[in-house]
Amino acid sequence: MVARMGRAAGACAALGVLWWATVRLAWAGIGCTDWGCLVPAVGTVVAITVALLAGAVPVLERVDVRPARRVALVAAGVLVVLRIAGEALPSWTSQAADALAAGAAFAGAGVVAAFVTEAKVARRWKVTTALALLALVPVALAVSLMRSGL
Repeated sequence: MVARMGRAAGACAALGVLWWATVRLAWAGIGCTDWGCLVPAVGTVVAITVALLAGAVPVLERVDVRPARRVALVAAGVLVVLRIAGEALPSWTSQAADALAAGAAFAGAGVVAAFVTEAKVARRWKVTTALALLALVPVALAVSLMRSGL
């Protein structure tokens, strides 16, 4: 189980850095400087994200993390929660830190997805993990509100 989670983390971390680099290139290529181009730019980012998450299935299969389709879907859900919770964190200007953060988020999502989809894990641990993950959203909201002084 630990090896499976490690393989999922490694594969997802590599996909996270690839996602970050692809989105950076697409954003630079679009050259969005005003609100008029925001919709196509966000649409491009969403298309890249969906394509990359669909491409995660054969990558996970290749590193022997099965069922890869379910692991990829769970990882996508975890990434949504991590993205929402990540809004509470301060931003940084370093591109290297940004790439590392994307890789870490994808790796964390891969670990959680591999754990939750493991057949040997008891149902109570799966539910506990899901509840802990969902608890990140209100905690992030509270942190954001405290940082803004409300």
